[in-house]
Amino acid sequence: MKVNKEKIKIGVWAAIGGAVLVMIIGFAWGGWVTGGTAQSRAEEMAADAVANRLASICVAQFNQDSEKDQKLKKLKETDNWQRGDYVEKQGWATMPYEKESDRAVANKCAEQIMQIGQ
Repeated sequence: MKVNKEKIKIGVWAAIGGAVLVMIIGFAWGGWVTGGTAQSRAEEMAADAVANRLASICVAQFNQDSEKDQKLKKLKETDNWQRGDYVEKQGWATMPYEKESDRAVANKCAEQIMQIGQ
């Protein structure tokens, strides 16, 4: 009878150890995430997709600017980290019927304008 209890005890501890090992491998290298992480990643991806789509409107507004050539030159002279601010100040990142611009849209727009201007 004692032999069976010992085997069961060893089997239970082996199962617990195996489960812990599988969880460590799954979360560290297997790409597993918690529900909260999945939610925040989904929200981040959605916001990024919206910013990408709205950036094309921003670029169109840049293209309609009568001084776009001079402003593109100024944008190129501006530091990378300040280009979004420059785009916002020009009003290109302010969407039609909106009062304020979106920072993420301005940054994406600056990237796209810089690619066009090369």
